[in-house]
Amino acid sequence: MPIEANDFNLKKLFEKFGNVEECTLVLDKVTGKSKGFGFVKMTNEASVKKAIESINGQTINKVKIKVKLASTN
Repeated sequence: MPIEANDFNLKKLFEKFGNVEECTLVLDKVTGKSKGFGFVKMTNEASVKKAIESINGQTINKVKIKVKLASTN
């Protein structure tokens, strides 16, 4: 995600594809700015699949977005 992104932007990006249960950008402890990645929890598998297919590879604010399913282990 672009460095200027926030949780609200992340949620808006994903909720086009279904209900977002939770989203969190990982922030640098010192600066409070985004580290460039985060986590999104959606309520159903079909929405997750559609979001991954639609968002992965897009460019947002000159940053190519990589979206993948997180490991649950």
